[in-house]
Amino acid sequence: MATEVLFVFLLFSTFAVLLFTGYPVALVLGGVGILFAVLGEYLPDLIGYEPDANLRFVGFVTNRVFDTLSSYSLIPMAMFIFMGYMLDRSGIGDRLLAAMRLALGRAPGGLALSVVIIGVVLAASTGIVGASVVLLATIALPPMYQAGYDKRFSLGTVGATGCLGILIPPSIMLVVMGEQLQIPVGDLFMAAVLPGLLLAALYAAYIIVFALLKPKSAPALSAEDRRAAVAGSMLVEMLKALIAPLALIFAVLGSIFMGIASPTEASGVGAGGAALLAFMARKLDWKTLKEVCYLTGKTTAFLYALIFGASCFSVILRGYGGDEVIAEALHSLPLPPTGVLLVVLGIVFLLGFVLDWMEIVLIVAPLVVPIVVDMGFDPVWVAMLLAVCLQTSFLTPPVGTALFYLKSAAPPGTTVGDIYRGIVPFVALQLFGLFLVWIFSALALWLPKAAY
Repeated sequence: MATEVLFVFLLFSTFAVLLFTGYPVALVLGGVGILFAVLGEYLPDLIGYEPDANLRFVGFVTNRVFDTLSSYSLIPMAMFIFMGYMLDRSGIGDRLLAAMRLALGRAPGGLALSVVIIGVVLAASTGIVGASVVLLATIALPPMYQAGYDKRFSLGTVGATGCLGILIPPSIMLVVMGEQLQIPVGDLFMAAVLPGLLLAALYAAYIIVFALLKPKSAPALSAEDRRAAVAGSMLVEMLKALIAPLALIFAVLGSIFMGIASPTEASGVGAGGAALLAFMARKLDWKTLKEVCYLTGKTTAFLYALIFGASCFSVILRGYGGDEVIAEALHSLPLPPTGVLLVVLGIVFLLGFVLDWMEIVLIVAPLVVPIVVDMGFDPVWVAMLLAVCLQTSFLTPPVGTALFYLKSAAPPGTTVGDIYRGIVPFVALQLFGLFLVWIFSALALWLPKAAY
């Protein structure tokens, strides 16, 4: 076992060193995996350990590529990405903000509450964090600044709300997680609905409390704007802005939850529905279609490269006995099963500071989740705890992707320090949401059980 421990340390050390050189993560993961496959086949004496006989170099690489490209469960990923980018071009977000701003103008922090509601609708329509954060930052931050909202509070609200798309279905992360953990994606979609809405409710509660305590930092709609809004026309505009995205959400998620369509089939419905909404809004032309297809292909290729690289890395790790080392390490902890699960979540939270969610889902989750499940925990519940915990990885520096998206789309004068300070309360809320899902497991398990 000492040799296996040394190898695991050497493998992860090599990955860490190369990761900080600035090379793309996909190439680092795949390159390290292929490097150790070559060493195991041709120079086993050099590393002092011979891997599983099935890890022959040529067959190993070709099998990984074929398995990644032919995975049926990954097909929805490309469709949902297309749906997200197409909705981004349809102008839904602008119409929603204008309608919600008037509807919630009298409420404390009404504009920020509008951002949360729009974020939930976008999350259930797109599932792409980058698109949601950039869209919300573009349409919401300028009016929030103009209305006198505190800059850090505004940035935190937009950044955290934009990240809901990675949890609320249809979520790209849940598609990948289901494929890696061998859990039906439909089960994960149903299990994520209540935790996702819980986080949105926590954000809304914090906004109201903040606005009540500091009304000058989150002012209500001005009297002039309230007089300009006619109640009847305001309601009509709100319904017109909501009906299209809600219909699309029902078509995608409703067809899955009612058993009419599989996630793969529903993703096709979503992609076609998003294109139809863009066409009805007169935003669909050949230029837009070309841009959306290009962005979809680029993002999908990037994710597939990550999956391929992580697959190479994880297979090599298992071939050299690394999974046994990790299992023995977790079992040897002087803790009950709940303590072991808490340690795993703590490690995932800390890894979120230096790794993206994709690397954690592809490398860490397949190694530790089966071990924790064998201790008697429900796999869907464990996956939801992991998914809620991974929400923080988008907002924790130095590699929180949502922070970079927010900085790129924020108005001039926004500093990285403003963003970091603004997201701190929302990271705390995410951890509190994780605690609630831990205490009340029905938040994750009730809907899948009720559906069946």
